[in-house]
Amino acid sequence: MTLKTFLRAGLTGLALSTTSAGIALAQAAAEAPAAPVANKGDTAWMLVSALLVLMMTLPGLALFYGGLARSKNMLSVMSQITATAAVMIIIWVVYGYSLAFTGGGSLTSFIGGFSKAFLAGVSTETTTDTFTKGVVIPEYVFICFQMTFAIITPALIIGGLVERMKFSALLLFVVLWSTFVYFPMAHMVWFSEGYLFTLGALDFAGGTVVHINAGIAALVGALVLGKRIGYGKELMSPHSLTMTFIGTCLLWVGWFGFNAGSNLEATAGAALAMINTLTATAGAALGWLFIEWVIKGKPSLLGMLSGIIAGLVAVTPAAGLIGPMGAIVLGALCGVVCFFMCTTIKNALGYDDSLDVFGIHGVAGIIGSIGTGIFVAPALGGVGVADYAMGAQVWKQIVAVVIAIVWCGVGSFILFKIVDVVMGLRVTPDEEREGLDIAEHGERAYNI
Repeated sequence: MTLKTFLRAGLTGLALSTTSAGIALAQAAAEAPAAPVANKGDTAWMLVSALLVLMMTLPGLALFYGGLARSKNMLSVMSQITATAAVMIIIWVVYGYSLAFTGGGSLTSFIGGFSKAFLAGVSTETTTDTFTKGVVIPEYVFICFQMTFAIITPALIIGGLVERMKFSALLLFVVLWSTFVYFPMAHMVWFSEGYLFTLGALDFAGGTVVHINAGIAALVGALVLGKRIGYGKELMSPHSLTMTFIGTCLLWVGWFGFNAGSNLEATAGAALAMINTLTATAGAALGWLFIEWVIKGKPSLLGMLSGIIAGLVAVTPAAGLIGPMGAIVLGALCGVVCFFMCTTIKNALGYDDSLDVFGIHGVAGIIGSIGTGIFVAPALGGVGVADYAMGAQVWKQIVAVVIAIVWCGVGSFILFKIVDVVMGLRVTPDEEREGLDIAEHGERAYNI
């Protein structure tokens, strides 16, 4: 064989082997499933939803609560809510997200670990699963969306404590409470390995995690702090129902991000959550309006606004799971029950839940969470769940509610007591009479 022939044969063999290797690699690539890619529409919807939920707190909740407080405490309420939001953003990215949405440890049914502390391993390339197999959204988007829930939950608690709690004590409590109460509850309900998630308890957008949690903590805090000076003897009416109205409207609009955003995809499921957020809220507003009209003789704006919030809370755990007619019934029921809770029962028991956080968020959250197990039934217009049986599902909902009440109630009591020992919970009587705007922050809401 000549050198020329030898080289030609070698090159031919190399070409054949290279071609064969290329074909084998192409076949292997074709057989391997492609990593799911986030849909731009889903991503855009979740970005907007996160912004809507942030708007619920700032400025929505700040204006809602601020208007309900007395004028001498307006800025203190807004300061507490704003500072809570800032604190929760930092805590969430440092370790909160990791505790709520990772698993694998021996306690994975109840709490996550620190594998994603400081957002370790998260990048623009990482994704989070949605409720549809093979559909994902960018992990940063999911982190931001859930961050806004972590912001508003402790901010809601403030309504039960306003006009008498130290600013410094509140900030310490927020850090402790989010760590030992909120993050474990969010993990149990929303993480795939969480106890209540595996139990099959339904909470579409936060009936237990957000509203029962906040309502119970506010009630415990109100009892530990004690009543405001002059409560039951002096007039403590809202100083600006105009601001409360604006805050309520911002909350209702933002709640579409809260509920429809919890679908995690821009699909018909989000549309179902959206229409239920409209119908349940209208049902509750009218329920409160008419029962107050009958009993007190006049329909008040404050009553309608309170009914709106009650309806929004009630439909939160059920938003993407029930039908619009069921949502109306659920909302109307909560409007009536919460009216009696915030007037007759609260007055009879004599506790000072300043802005009725428990009477609305706690009570409507309980009714909505249990009601989800009923109205999810396909026969009642719900979407149904696998192997659905009404009695069994209602029992699971009751278990979730009881766990939320006990976990939050006991945990909040301990944490309030710890903060009280460390720095004291309450401002001095003179500071309370002067108003927290001046006493705590050195400024006034109104220069008149």
